[in-house]
Amino acid sequence: MNVLAGKMLMQKSGNLVSAEQALANKQVIGYYFSAHWCPPCKQFTPVLADFYQELKDNDAPFEIIFVSSDRSEQEMKSYMQELHGDWYAIPLGDPVASTLKKTFSVTGIPAFIIVKRDGTVITTNGRADVQMKGPACFTTWASQ
Repeated sequence: MNVLAGKMLMQKSGNLVSAEQALANKQVIGYYFSAHWCPPCKQFTPVLADFYQELKDNDAPFEIIFVSSDRSEQEMKSYMQELHGDWYAIPLGDPVASTLKKTFSVTGIPAFIIVKRDGTVITTNGRADVQMKGPACFTTWASQ
């Protein structure tokens, strides 16, 4: 989580929360690279939102951080309100978004990268895990 040290994350409501507070007691973090203009993203996002809600309903120590490739803050906020779960986002324009894309070699979207709290990569193919296994994949992620 060093890359997020001292950073603020945006909630769906638009409020800002420190990354430390947002990720307190979280064991597994998913970085969701996506954008409103991307048709595959718009198909996967509601699936991810259902997945997220089921894990939250079961108090899983899990959080998602949206890393937007939207062209404007309005597009990003609209996308979040329309399709996203109640997860966090890197504010549009924050240089940490580029850092995360480079760190995880993200070249296309949607991408869902799953890491341990310390930043160790569990899988770069979280999207396939979610689509094939649903919430059961969290148990595998958490055990690594």
